[in-house]
Amino acid sequence: MKPTSGLRAGLVALARTTFDVRLAESVHSQLAQSLTEARLTVVGPAELVVNDQGVEAACRELEREPLDLLLVLQATFADSRMVIELARQVHAPLLLWAVPEEPSGGRLRLNSFCGINLAAHALRRAGHRYLTIYARPGDWRGVERARQVARAGQVRRLLAGARIGRVGGNPDGFDPCSMDPAALQRRFGVRIVQLALEEVFDRARAALPDASGLRQMLDLRLAGLAELDQPALGRTLGSYLALRQLAAEMDLDGLAVRCWPEFFTELGCAACGAMSLLTDELTPCSCEADVNGTITQLVLQWLSGEPAFGTDMVAFDADRNHAVLWHCGLAPLSMADPKSTPRGTIHSNRRLPLLLEFPLRPGRVTIARLSEAEGTGSYRLVVGGGEMLEAPLSFSGTSGVVRFDRPAGLVMETILAEGLDHHVALTYGDHQTALEILAEMLDIPVLRL
Repeated sequence: MKPTSGLRAGLVALARTTFDVRLAESVHSQLAQSLTEARLTVVGPAELVVNDQGVEAACRELEREPLDLLLVLQATFADSRMVIELARQVHAPLLLWAVPEEPSGGRLRLNSFCGINLAAHALRRAGHRYLTIYARPGDWRGVERARQVARAGQVRRLLAGARIGRVGGNPDGFDPCSMDPAALQRRFGVRIVQLALEEVFDRARAALPDASGLRQMLDLRLAGLAELDQPALGRTLGSYLALRQLAAEMDLDGLAVRCWPEFFTELGCAACGAMSLLTDELTPCSCEADVNGTITQLVLQWLSGEPAFGTDMVAFDADRNHAVLWHCGLAPLSMADPKSTPRGTIHSNRRLPLLLEFPLRPGRVTIARLSEAEGTGSYRLVVGGGEMLEAPLSFSGTSGVVRFDRPAGLVMETILAEGLDHHVALTYGDHQTALEILAEMLDIPVLRL
């Protein structure tokens, strides 16, 4: 499931006609304009909603297309019945917005804060989740928070319809790659589709005659392909075509693939290159059948609009304050440092192609992991940020040197003390605020790296 072209926000302004209606209408109009300027598509009644009939009409209007956010503006004081009905009928993350009012020594024209206070109390008692903003309608910080809530809301909505293909099972002893399909569907709406390795292998062999065009394209993007075992290289390309075909046929958003040992021992190639190419095309893939890793990649991909890389943290240097992220060779090609020349290579242990080799490009990154380390069905979201540094390749395969926002030694201690998963996912850009809001929407704790 792909994000829509933009974020859709439902805006409903609640009011009582005994307050300053003209001022309330002005606040409503200004907020709608500010949200539009922040690249949100704003839908909802253009007039103030002042009674039950207005609420019903607003709900009918807002039901026409999925929303990423329901923003209820407390344009004036109002009792809580209208906001409760909106929360009950409109299925979107709820954000309450109240506007400050300067003391004038005269009439209280809006009494907006008292209205949002009453609304929050009623929502809490009724078991509805909500977030709040207290700002003027043109305050960029408030508008940016609303945009971040909408981003998180879109991811939550997409997650509830996501389908992940699990090819085979996780290897023994790789506990972070185990998963509970019933818990994932119950908590997040994610459905797991189980696939057999043998079916992928059969399709990969059948796809070999179709791999010549793909090989010609890769010759333009990767050095060293002619030096590799050509039949084994062809089987990796066939695996890519087979996995892509399965994803299309079964409407899969991502894949978690048991990449070893069977790809090496039975098919005679590495799966890494195939997964790299698919991830670069926004069908994220994780190795070792790591379903939670693929879900994390999807979340980051939806937030950034770019691929997300599932990787290991393999080294820390507290003195230099950095860490090394690495994997055999499955990072998406779009993450390559433009100053480097990506190469096709072989697996360092199994000695078969196709793997991709390059250092990651420098820039701001967000790192995350949907973690189940505390027990089956008990989730938390690990969130961190940092700067990918310009650095030579640390180890063969795909790797990058990252300077976290927190000291590297503390990050390392957190990973080990908390018993975190050995896989994390990263994407470019800073998306930590949206991730934290998403965790609040999903009612799971956040652990900061």
